[in-house]
Amino acid sequence: MNIEIVWADYQQSLKNFLRKHIQNQDDVDDLLQEILIRSYQNLPSVKDHKKVKSWLFQIANNAIIDFYRKRKTTTVPELDVWLTHNPNEQHKFEREIAQCVRPFIDRLPKEQAQLLTAIELDGVSQKEYARKTGVNYSTVKSRVQKSRQSLAKLFNQCCEYNIDRRGNIISYQPKRKNCTGCH
Repeated sequence: MNIEIVWADYQQSLKNFLRKHIQNQDDVDDLLQEILIRSYQNLPSVKDHKKVKSWLFQIANNAIIDFYRKRKTTTVPELDVWLTHNPNEQHKFEREIAQCVRPFIDRLPKEQAQLLTAIELDGVSQKEYARKTGVNYSTVKSRVQKSRQSLAKLFNQCCEYNIDRRGNIISYQPKRKNCTGCH
């Protein structure tokens, strides 16, 4: 694996990722350089070439956390907290993810697709969905979990994504250019 090739492939995506979490462009550039140095020093330790992208984004995520720690903030802002303090960014990000997720949901069996569309995209609560459909609430909860697992399998075939500690998607990238789900 060659750092120049890896960097050429992912530099812009990393920069965009940093811009979403760091306001000052000079700080973004500094962090990008730091990520390059860390990746150059540690690239030989990556055994699975397919995981380079997620490895790079983990380095970027750690760099953001370190950035805020160095500024001696009392708490390190979680990426999902950052989004909630920027409602326009949160809504934009949710729309982007919904556009990426919808084609995958549509590929699920009809019952699973309807269930996840209502609950995940339309914001219907599981209790409300159970009431409207006349299905026992515990059954709906179980079906949601199974449907989410099916969706995750489809999504993992096409995209790599980074999640925060609560399981929320914070970034995503298609694994291949011809992935029909994300574009």
